[in-house]
Amino acid sequence: MLSIPKLKNTDSSQFFLMAGPCAIEGRDMALRIAEHIVTLTDKFKIPYIFKGSYRKANRTKVDSFTGIGDEKALKILQEVSDTFGIPTVTDIHESHEAAFAAEYVDILQIPAFLCRQTELIAAAARTGKAVNVKKGQFLSGASMKFAVEKINETNPACQVLLTDRGNSFGYGELIVDYRNLPAMRAFDVPVIMDCTHSLQQPNQESGVTGGKPKLIETIAKAAIAVGADGLFIETHFNPAEAKSDGANMLPLDQLEGLLEKLVRVRESIL
Repeated sequence: MLSIPKLKNTDSSQFFLMAGPCAIEGRDMALRIAEHIVTLTDKFKIPYIFKGSYRKANRTKVDSFTGIGDEKALKILQEVSDTFGIPTVTDIHESHEAAFAAEYVDILQIPAFLCRQTELIAAAARTGKAVNVKKGQFLSGASMKFAVEKINETNPACQVLLTDRGNSFGYGELIVDYRNLPAMRAFDVPVIMDCTHSLQQPNQESGVTGGKPKLIETIAKAAIAVGADGLFIETHFNPAEAKSDGANMLPLDQLEGLLEKLVRVRESIL
């Protein structure tokens, strides 16, 4: 079901993992995080895709960190891929970014807020790269069939992935409705649970998004139990110092213990 160049450990029966920092803050941090996760995923035979946003376009405050420069960050993503022989994924926000980003990464990701943007989705599909569409916080899983249809109509050969990241519950909370995972899986595409963004507390008066990272394990275990094909986890050596979304990230030194538990959950339901 999942066809991504350079993806390793595909002969295992484990879930696949998209993980890395929220944003590319620099070369050394990206390579160190990638090396650490590659070691863990090889240990547990988990197919791994390195995640990192080359630019953060949807910030609340005008002075929030947005990136270190588009081409610089994309070249770092390419270096991660070349160094460790793994695929990479990054967000795009406007149609003209698709072809540019596709020169450096293996998967183009459509942010949740933009999952209904027809031209953006079509532009991503036209590149021939895999496209991961995050389900909007305002949509049901069933309604994501239209995003899949847009990609299939533009490029029938395109690998499509769908990711749930929770639904808005009032102004400052998200909840996860696990019925959305089988609803999206019915479209015969790999389905991913975003275990960190689904724990955000958006729209804070401070202008900085909050989060509940202590519940990452809960979200991840439940997602595996109901049949998620993959997990999306943002992680950092020191989330408190991360330049974007640190409030809902998993500390990198906790990832091994979490993966060990999740592997056992996966094995118990097969």
